[in-house]
Order: sequence, then C-alpha cells, then structure tokens
Amino acid sequence: MKERSTRRRQESITDLKSSRRIHIVGVGGPGMSAIALLLVEMGHLVTGSDIRESSVVEQLRLAEVVITIGHNANVVHGVDVVVYSTAIEQTNIELVEAMRLNIVVCHRSAMLASLCAVIPTIGVAGTHGKTTTSALLTAMLSAGGLSPSSIIGAAVNGSGVGAHLGQGQLLVLEADESDGTLDVLGLEHLIITNVDVDHLDYFGTFENIQLCFIESAMNSRGHLVVNTSDLGSQPLLAESSLSSRVVRCGTAPSDDVQLLSANPTESGMKVTLRVGDVQVACDLPLRGVHNAMNLAQAVAMAWRLGIDPNIACTAVESFSGVARRFTERGTFRNALLVDDYAHLPAEISAAIAAVRSHPRRTQRVLAVFQPNRYHRIAAMSQSYADCFKGADHVVITDIYASGTTPIEGVTGKLVFDALVGAHPKVSAVWAPTRQNIIDEVAAWLQPGDVCISMGCGDIETFPDDLMKTVGN
Repeated sequence: MKERSTRRRQESITDLKSSRRIHIVGVGGPGMSAIALLLVEMGHLVTGSDIRESSVVEQLRLAEVVITIGHNANVVHGVDVVVYSTAIEQTNIELVEAMRLNIVVCHRSAMLASLCAVIPTIGVAGTHGKTTTSALLTAMLSAGGLSPSSIIGAAVNGSGVGAHLGQGQLLVLEADESDGTLDVLGLEHLIITNVDVDHLDYFGTFENIQLCFIESAMNSRGHLVVNTSDLGSQPLLAESSLSSRVVRCGTAPSDDVQLLSANPTESGMKVTLRVGDVQVACDLPLRGVHNAMNLAQAVAMAWRLGIDPNIACTAVESFSGVARRFTERGTFRNALLVDDYAHLPAEISAAIAAVRSHPRRTQRVLAVFQPNRYHRIAAMSQSYADCFKGADHVVITDIYASGTTPIEGVTGKLVFDALVGAHPKVSAVWAPTRQNIIDEVAAWLQPGDVCISMGCGDIETFPDDLMKTVGN
C-alpha cells in the first residue's frame, strides 16, 4: 500500500500537570462533555457554553462545571485555553474573542492529545464498535484492579456522561478518525475494531482510511489488537513492522483470541472465547455477533494488560450498555421498539441480524432508517442497497444534517432508490417526514413484530413519538 499523502498533523499540547482555566464551546455534546468532566475531576477549572439546557448540562453543573446557555464573548475572559469541536464554526463569537485576546484556542483533538501526554492511553479506534468496546474494556480493567480513567463518546447507561477519572495510570479513550483526531493522539496501546468506508469528505478514498489506521498503529507503542476477520484490516496485518505487537483477534484457530460461539439468550448472548490456551464463557447482556467481536477485542487487550480472562468476562455480566446501542425503548401494540445508533451499512446489517435473533421476535422485523449527513449520502447512497436484507419491511426517511450543508438533489430518497433499484420486490416505503414514518409504522406493526429505528440523528425520539400515538 502506497504512502498516504501528508495528513498527519501536530497539535499544540496544553500542559495539564498544573491547574488550568479551560473553556469548552459546545460543552453539552457527547464528546465535549466527556472531556469537560474528566478535566474538572483532574482539578482544572472548567467552564462551558451550549445553546440549550439538557440532562448532560445539568450533570456537568453538578460536577462544578460553570455553564452558560447561549454564546457570549465575555465567557472566555480570563481563561487559559478555549476548546472547540469540528461542529463549531470559526465565526463563533467566543472563538473570535479568544483569538482577539491571544488566548490559546485548540480543537478537541489537541486537548485529547494533551490528556494522552499525561496519562498512558489505550485508544479504541475503528469504523464501528468504538463506543461499546471502550465501555467494555473500561469495565474489565476496573474489575481487574487497574482503575482506569475513561473518555467514551456516548452516555454509558446508568452513569450519564461517558467520562471518569480513575485512580490508576491508564486512560481508555474512544479515538475518532473522522476529523483527524486519531492522527494526533500519542497512544500507548491501540484496539482497531474494524476498517470500513466512511468520512470520504475528509479522506477522499478508502485507501486513505486504511492508511490512517496503519499510521496510527505505527505511532502507538504497545499492544495492538486487530480484528483478523475484518477485510478492511488486512493491510494492518500485512504490515511487517507491526507484527511483533499485534494481538490477533477473530474466528480463526491461529488467532490469539478466538471467538468460538455467540448464542442468543433471554438477556443477551452466551459468548465463548479461547484466550491463549484458556477457554472462557461470557454472559454478555448485549445482542449481535458484532458485539461478540467487540467483547473479544476488549478481552484481548485486557488479557495483554494482565487481567485474567475470567475476571474480564465476569465484569461484563452486569454491563448496562451504552446509550442508543440496541436500546429497547418500549412496546407499541405488543410489538417491541428498539432504538440504535447504526448509520452505516455494516452497522445496519448487524443491528437487523441482532433483531432477528431476539427471543421477543415471534413475527416480523420492521427497519426504520434516517440517513445522516449530506456529503455521506452523496458519496455512499448506493452502498446501502443490500444492508436491509434481514428486514421484512423498510421505511426510509430524510437526511439528518448533523451540521452539514444541504447538497442540491441529495435527500434520503437516494438511499430508498438504491434499495429498490437493487431489490425491486422489496417491501419498502419512502417516508420523508416524522409524521409519515409514524403513520406507516403504526399501520404496519402487529403483535410479535420488532421495529428497529436507526440513525445518529433525531430518529432517537421516534419510539417515544410512536408510543404517544392514539390507539397504542
């Protein structure tokens, strides 16, 4: 594989060994709130701003993060550093004021790199499964007595904001490649869950995505867990300079950690693994073979860090899961409603497969999908043609922008057209509005069915909207 064009960048590191006054713009977001909580627990004086109140904002306030609702230039006066994310425009008045005052202004990736500089960090990277794998690994290391700190890009059920300051000398960090964050992190150890097509607006080609992960692996220093069953990860495994550090994890007898079986149970799955020469069984309260592989990779890293595999497996038996990852939200006319963050083709296929194995499903599967980001759908709409195969009926709605600019002619109907074009006999409808979705699903669902609504936008509220429907 040829060398990637220069994309890796250097970030200015903030010295976090002494107390700093840090302001975070957009502090209520899942990634930024986690940074804020960890920084304040480390003893830094943290302020933030956001455009609305939320349960996350309230949790941060309880942790003594001072938060302003609305953006105001005055809130950056007297701070040492202002942190922003890719979602924040450079014209934001707080950023403009900070730059006018010559206050250090840094992207969230720079603050994460600063954290990596003071705490040896295990990065959990990959296209799919980062959040769940990070949370599983944190639970395992905690049970093994390592007391890690953690930054996870979504709320952990029962804990709220996905961050925690441990007493030990490790940080578990969900490492996002989408905007170059992964490029700048100084990681001790690294899990790469899988490598798939996404974020082509940033990378341009799938080859560049693969090269990003190879470079990050080369820039890590310790254990490197790689999914041997993933086609996109094969160039990583072929890189001779990494071979001595790779922990092979997959379904092959030659793997260091082998996934032997994953059988559905009433509460999740019974997963059997071979870890080195030891066979262990895990009662995992999650569903889907993809989550069994997430478990296997977390066990692989925990094992290499000295945690007994049996302790690692026991630690996840009470795992409460991560928000919006196959979350059962209620019922509608005795049909189960499931909400999931899945928004890429492989994730959708995996989520639907998990529904089909659910013991509550005695009849049909209904899949509702909200596409995300205009540039993603412009580049990838055809790749969604085959990912709904396990569903008996499919409802496609319009695109959730996630801050991206509309592109003329790009709507969710491109996904619908790709599906119907590839499978003319498929049972599917185009339902561009929320009310269209509610009407279609309410008319179709019967007792024993399972409806899974998927996407990383406001489709999250769909189960609640449906359950409020008259006649439920």
